[in-house]
Amino acid sequence: MNNRENLQSIEKNIPLTYVGEKIKTYLKDELGLSTRFVRSAALSKRILINGKTVKLDYILREEDQLRIHLEAKEHQEIEAEEIPIHVVYEDDAILVLNKEPYMVVHPTKSYQSGTLSNAVMHHYKSNGKNTIIRLVSRLDMNTSGLIILAKNQFVHSRISQDMQADLYEKYYVAIVEGAFPEETSLIDLPIYRDEEGAYQRVVDERGQRSLTEVKVLHYANGHTLLLLKLLTGRTHQIRVHLSHLGYPIIGDELYGGDLTIMKRQALHAVYLSFRHPVTEEKMSAYAEVLEDFKEAAQKIGLHLSSIENEIAKLQVVES
Repeated sequence: MNNRENLQSIEKNIPLTYVGEKIKTYLKDELGLSTRFVRSAALSKRILINGKTVKLDYILREEDQLRIHLEAKEHQEIEAEEIPIHVVYEDDAILVLNKEPYMVVHPTKSYQSGTLSNAVMHHYKSNGKNTIIRLVSRLDMNTSGLIILAKNQFVHSRISQDMQADLYEKYYVAIVEGAFPEETSLIDLPIYRDEEGAYQRVVDERGQRSLTEVKVLHYANGHTLLLLKLLTGRTHQIRVHLSHLGYPIIGDELYGGDLTIMKRQALHAVYLSFRHPVTEEKMSAYAEVLEDFKEAAQKIGLHLSSIENEIAKLQVVES
């Protein structure tokens, strides 16, 4: 990993091919920065050439050296609350957490405190970090596992772009009822919200195309341990897909899962693979399943060692 300074700024020597062009052209075409970020950085005087602030119409010259400060002073009305969080990885650009179940990710009308965002705000302030909550993705309240937060606008934009370009991979594990067919490796079913404000989703041809890769890890006593990879990110996607096919996740009350073995859905975001948004280093994160998931698997007789074995295979392929 590069030094801390390099995670707080972008530094580039302007190539000869851009000499004579406006700096905004270089920032958008060569660095792929969004119009919103470029304008914000210019207004807050965070774009410098040879150590001096410049405007977006600045004409680039030979041997110019660019620096863009990524962090800006920001404020957000989310109260900081001292709630424990499990940090998997952190630097000046990103924060990767292993979220506990029964925790809403972001404040809502129904949950204005006690959320993951409240906890992260306290974490930031305790460490002298002046930033706002920027969630790269979300997890349902009762889903556990890995979640990434971006620490500035540039980082959030870059990860979002990588998600669109399939440079960001997210895997889940789930315990489902029934013997899921091993030959099914891809679920391609559209997901639809039946009416405005409805919480539950359904498979319906009016919905958005939704893709989930799936692999059977272990069978035991009428249940299956699955590894799932999201290819699209629809609300409740994995839960809807599996329930529709007749293999609901145990503990998933909303989508017909059995509540006798586990009291919340046995769904855990177990592994992430992504490009670091600043250094472009290949990154990965793994979060072991939590105790309630382990206890449910043990009751059924499912072997959780198959999860680590499969993740190890992924890491070999990615390296």
